[in-house]
Amino acid sequence: MPDSLLPLDRLMSTLRTRAAERPEGSYTTKLMNGGAEAIGKKIREEAEELIEAADEPDEAGRQHAIYEAGDLIYHAMVLMAWRGIDLDEVAAELARREGTSGLVEKASRPAKKDSDSTDS
Repeated sequence: MPDSLLPLDRLMSTLRTRAAERPEGSYTTKLMNGGAEAIGKKIREEAEELIEAADEPDEAGRQHAIYEAGDLIYHAMVLMAWRGIDLDEVAAELARREGTSGLVEKASRPAKKDSDSTDS
């Protein structure tokens, strides 16, 4: 693993521990105890904040987007740990898709009820 990704690996390890032990007073525990609904609410909030920050001008806007991307990734990783998904599994899924057009990959997915009009 590249050194630049080690913090993500360490964070995932911490989140797995939090998911297993649920220590009191932990923000992560609070989110996990709220389940997918509570964690999902934060992911939506952080995604909106990242989008807004990405539209801000200059280096200050870029730095704000980096900060918000960190928040979004953290909350996505909380959901992953809550669900028992490891970073290696997500990396394997991305590797499986590597070299495949996003449009081709999306077309290969089973149709969803009511959400087919949403782009991802």
